Amino acid sequence: MDWDDLRIFLSVSRTESLSGAGRRLGMDASTIGRRIARLERAVGATLFAKTPQGYAMTAEGARLVAPAEAAEKAALAAAEATHGEAGISGQLRIGAPDGCANYLLPQVLRDICAVHPGLEIQIVALPRVVNLSRREADMAIAVSPPDTGRLSVQRLVDYQLHLAGHDDYLRAHPPIAELADLHRHRLIGYIPDMIFDRELDYLSETGADSAAITSNSVSVQMQAIRAGAGLGIVHDFALPFAPGVRIVLPQRIALRRSFWLIRHADDRRSRRLTRLAEMLSQGLRAEVARLEARLPADRDRRA
Repeated sequence: MDWDDLRIFLSVSRTESLSGAGRRLGMDASTIGRRIARLERAVGATLFAKTPQGYAMTAEGARLVAPAEAAEKAALAAAEATHGEAGISGQLRIGAPDGCANYLLPQVLRDICAVHPGLEIQIVALPRVVNLSRREADMAIAVSPPDTGRLSVQRLVDYQLHLAGHDDYLRAHPPIAELADLHRHRLIGYIPDMIFDRELDYLSETGADSAAITSNSVSVQMQAIRAGAGLGIVHDFALPFAPGVRIVLPQRIALRRSFWLIRHADDRRSRRLTRLAEMLSQGLRAEVARLEARLPADRDRRA
């Protein structure tokens, strides 16, 4: 049985589609289909059933997952032994909420790749929790720690959020001195039924019942604030990327949240992934500190 066919099998099982597996592996869907057919002939069983929703594993396919994952771990261990400590290479997929993915990871990963040019890093920015069990990513960053699953969880860094608006909007609308004044302003926030983590439910901090403009994306919310469409809760580390956007009511609305790094429990034995996790952790802490330090020193006196 060819290990590469098992690698393709695992990718199809995790993405539930030939095209999804092809995108992950850099192969076209027809090639993926032929390789799955070859593997099915080799094992003498149908591994996937095509459904309107995608490729669902059969019972025979489910029985192959454990040995295929064992082969995957062995291949990774062999690669680690071959490369030694000289440098880290290969593909790494990181799942992250889009605030972290947009404003922090590009700089952090730039520095990691400069030290390890053999790395190919993929950032999966999803408006939901990344499913590590299905290997949607090798590791994930989340805004709250999971309470189920065989996972390794590490607190990465704390960060701050405040209510903010663009100068153009603030000049054109009534002054804001108290929380009650917000009722005369448009608010920007998350679509309520698409908040995938309780830590993202910021609206209650403003005392408002609803927002006029909503999105499941932090970046879209920030762009709406930059356009002068209203006020919204923003990450302090994103403010240096948004000229003209400034904090309002800092004494009344100030939030603190944390990023957590989540990995498979079994991956703790991987020296490669452990080294990458350490670099990611150090880089994120340094980048949050750098960006938050770029805010004006008088931010806490702003009204």
